[in-house]
Amino acid sequence: MTYEKKSDAHWVAMVLAIAETRDRSAFAELFRYFAPRVKAFLMKSGADESLAEECMQDVMATLWRKAKMYDPGRASVATWIFTIARNRKIDLIRKSARPEPEDLPWGPEAAPDQTEVVALQQESQRLAEALRELPEKQRILIERAYFGDMTHNEIAAEMGLPLGTVKSRIRLALDRLRHSMT
Repeated sequence: MTYEKKSDAHWVAMVLAIAETRDRSAFAELFRYFAPRVKAFLMKSGADESLAEECMQDVMATLWRKAKMYDPGRASVATWIFTIARNRKIDLIRKSARPEPEDLPWGPEAAPDQTEVVALQQESQRLAEALRELPEKQRILIERAYFGDMTHNEIAAEMGLPLGTVKSRIRLALDRLRHSMT
């Protein structure tokens, strides 16, 4: 029998039977009807077949475990099930998109190449010299922003300057530093 021939009241009765008595035949009927539709819905919304299958199984297990949470006054059974499916798909995508922690190398790190060390020292010296050549008002703001880890708002409050002035001076200082370093 298809969903169209059954009223939502029938599906509500099935969910309530699961909630109240753990009715396995009601669950089997809901599963037979909704499982393939949930999987198709997930695949149409961009999930690959394995993700859709995993998600569908999880949705149907959730239906079994949380049938008591269904409120017929808030949504139809189909809406409730497909909302669970959509949310579960989002959760699984987020979970799979999380980066894995990198493998930590064992033992001491390799010593840096001497040419890299010398180049870094020279660049640091050039930056220190370029900072010294900045006008004092700009240098102070750069030091607070980049070495003091202060936000522009914090600098403006501490220095008693308008936020726009702080931002302008920092932008000008960074432009001067950029030109000095090239």
